[in-house]
Amino acid sequence: MKKNILVVEDEERILEIITDYLIEANFNVFGAVNGEIGLEIFENEDIDLVLLDVMLPKIDGWSVCRRIRKKSHIPIIMLTAREDEDDKLMGFELGADEYVTKPFSPKVLVKRVETLIKRIDVKKTSEDDILSCSGIYIDTKAYLVKIDEKIVNLSPKEFDLLVYLIKNSGIVLSRELILDKVWGYDFYGDLRVVDSHIKKLRKKLDNYSKIIKTVIKVGYKFEE
Repeated sequence: MKKNILVVEDEERILEIITDYLIEANFNVFGAVNGEIGLEIFENEDIDLVLLDVMLPKIDGWSVCRRIRKKSHIPIIMLTAREDEDDKLMGFELGADEYVTKPFSPKVLVKRVETLIKRIDVKKTSEDDILSCSGIYIDTKAYLVKIDEKIVNLSPKEFDLLVYLIKNSGIVLSRELILDKVWGYDFYGDLRVVDSHIKKLRKKLDNYSKIIKTVIKVGYKFEE
């Protein structure tokens, strides 16, 4: 079955180019020229991934990302003409999975879309689907996290990060290793992305935040 991609981009020529390349790669594409239309499409269609420009009329990309994250774990790739690292960190804080700076290669962008979609599909069909420790319960097949029987909403990268930490419980993991295993070897980003996601994950773990230990100058360790 074809995957549905939502592209929210106010520059119509760029929207047209991205759409053409995605259709050629066998995706269904829904296009929106502002944040308001983008959210409307998201609410009414079964979207599998979002390509989201930051600078949008009516409702900006940050706000669109925030609203989508309140309801869904689908992958979000932010598009922007700005190269400011703080902007990128803000996007990751809001739950974005990747950040692509303009100008970009449409072919490379499509490859990133395919990679993220594939990771989600693999996760859904994994046989090792149940993880639990302390008061945390994870069903990787259902993409479900519960803490003390209460459902917790995590972004795709937060989910991947928590699963990776638990599967390597008791092992000190460097930021470089986490970046490689969770984001992928082809991810072009700062190591601070790991710190940012750990901080956000700890907040969502609430009373269990201390089970993710910081190992100074090295990385992190999950310890019950």
